[in-house]
Amino acid sequence: MRVLIIGFGSIGRRHAEILRELGHSVSLQTAQQSDAYPCYDQLAAALTNEQPDYVVVANETGRHLASVQELARLKYSGRLAVEKPLFAMPATLPALPFASMHVAYQLRFHPMMQRLKAALAGRHAISASLYVGQHLADWRPGRDHRSGYSARAGEGGVLRDLSHELDYLLWLFGPWRRVAALGGNFGACEIAAEETASLLIEAARCPVCTVQLSYLDRPPRRQLRINCMDGTIDLDLLSGILSVDGKQETLAADRNGPIRAMHRSILQDAATPACTLAEAQDVMQLIAAAETAMQAQQWVRAS
Repeated sequence: MRVLIIGFGSIGRRHAEILRELGHSVSLQTAQQSDAYPCYDQLAAALTNEQPDYVVVANETGRHLASVQELARLKYSGRLAVEKPLFAMPATLPALPFASMHVAYQLRFHPMMQRLKAALAGRHAISASLYVGQHLADWRPGRDHRSGYSARAGEGGVLRDLSHELDYLLWLFGPWRRVAALGGNFGACEIAAEETASLLIEAARCPVCTVQLSYLDRPPRRQLRINCMDGTIDLDLLSGILSVDGKQETLAADRNGPIRAMHRSILQDAATPACTLAEAQDVMQLIAAAETAMQAQQWVRAS
């Protein structure tokens, strides 16, 4: 299959390497140069010359919407995946010509998350506590964290950068009903975007959900605890330990495994579906509502 990657930053490189390992022919639309892949500065030329079956939008978040709109204008009709978050801000899209469109919330495909979802089946969740944190300066060694898109308000920040947790919360517990939030920028990272956010969410299948998103943690942390009517489930995604009512199991996962599984799902119409456009738009609405709640210091209800 012919694949075009739009953008060639750190995540674009990972997508390119993984898709090539899967046996696909990969090309790039980027201003950069690469000896490993054909490169095009203009999207129209890339589509004309490469005729891709699958396009992955992996440029900066603030450019996602323009890339999707240009693909539609150029009548690209193959499969499309967009890096998370979908856009910098919620946006209404017209009818799109793509065969399918998904958003790269690949944490759904982590084997621990799959096991967790299975463990939740048939159980009544009362509360869920999600925590993810890693110091922004440690994300990309050798690069100044203050100059990347993560540092820019309205494009980076923890609500967008760490929105995997928001996606899998809705994936596990259904639509959100209302949200309250605290957080913001306190100068610790010397950036313009929010460094930390704490959300209180009521979801359809879990009445009390707390989500802590942080650019400040050393060492990193990614954990969740779910209290059900009949017991407790704990998951530590960094150590790979799942505990169901005190019984522990460990599942190993390679770093690229969830992305690989996501691409296979999209390209093979697998039974385990990747995040859809509608689901990703729900995440964007939750992010926007959390920002409003943080600024107004009040609950915001889903529309």
